[in-house]
Amino acid sequence: MAAARERRPTIADVAKLAGVSPSAVSFALNGRPGLAEATKARILDAAAELGWRPSRPAQALSRGRAGAVGLVLTRETDAVGADPFFPAFIAGVESVISPRGDSLVLHVTDPGNEAAAYHRLSADRRVDGVLLTDMRVDDPRPELTKGLGLPAVVVGDPDCAQGLCAVSLDDRPAFAAAVRRLVELGHRRIAHVAGPREFRHARRRQESWEQAVRAAGLTPGPVLPGGFTADGGAAATRELLAPPAGERPTAIVYANDLSATAGLAVAHRLGLSVPEELSVVGYDDTPLAAYTHPPLASARADALGWGAAAARALDEVVASGRADDVELAPAELLSRDSMGPAPGSAPRPESATTADAARGPGTEAGAAQSTGPARKPVQTRPTTPRSESC
Repeated sequence: MAAARERRPTIADVAKLAGVSPSAVSFALNGRPGLAEATKARILDAAAELGWRPSRPAQALSRGRAGAVGLVLTRETDAVGADPFFPAFIAGVESVISPRGDSLVLHVTDPGNEAAAYHRLSADRRVDGVLLTDMRVDDPRPELTKGLGLPAVVVGDPDCAQGLCAVSLDDRPAFAAAVRRLVELGHRRIAHVAGPREFRHARRRQESWEQAVRAAGLTPGPVLPGGFTADGGAAATRELLAPPAGERPTAIVYANDLSATAGLAVAHRLGLSVPEELSVVGYDDTPLAAYTHPPLASARADALGWGAAAARALDEVVASGRADDVELAPAELLSRDSMGPAPGSAPRPESATTADAARGPGTEAGAAQSTGPARKPVQTRPTTPRSESC
């Protein structure tokens, strides 16, 4: 008797209570036409009375869909957990798929097992499509997913999408604006702590920093790897600050906030005052950036909005086989208190051009300093075939 009470109600129980067939229950719960309103209401009342809800996998199977989106991350597990980009990005994806009951299937793997992960997702029909992040030089995944017939959207650089829809956000203006502002503040030795060289966005950020330094008539300062990690950022900062005061950089531009926050802590431990003796700039505008001491200058890239836009683009690819590329508003520099005049220099006044660049397009004067920048409308452009070599 106890077992009977614990048994979960089935679609047959709902059909019996409502006096209809199980197929009629399926029609009612899936919103299909062909049922009288009174019959549909009776079925819904019966389902509510029994506390029955349809099986999500069964619903997906009936529609010929898995009801899930795939995301394969080829990184160390602890690196994924520490990277502030992915929680916000995943939250953006979930904001689109969760309301309809779909799921995110996340795989964290190593490079040797990456291809096998996509093969399993495709063969098992566990996902309707995948999001490709962390695009690499000569990345094999666009061709791999096309060969598997697995719908995919590239999150990032459209130049290597190889015909797939790409959802991109230009991070270069923020790095250029950071260097220009540092130059105006009197800095002449501006170093860079870079992300992993295999990632296209890490190379792009380093190139943007270097181009801006050269455009100011300066020789690019030292570049050290930080790996997008706290340990890497700390190690690089210790090495950069080891030379005598007259030889070490007076400003460091980091590839992300995690390495920049670690660098900020190293500077404090070495007895350096920020920004009086060293200016520090990050990237990502993580929630903690505004609460470090001093508040960390960074660039807002809207990872949550990026995830939502990528999920919507993948929906379109799954539904119609293609989607136009999406270009989000570019990253915008937030000049917080970790940026200051170079030691012993009298900074030039901030020019209107640099002020606008620091705030980013579409913002009112001073908005980026406190309340946050207004977002530029999302732009779409037709997908075109990309170069096979990156």
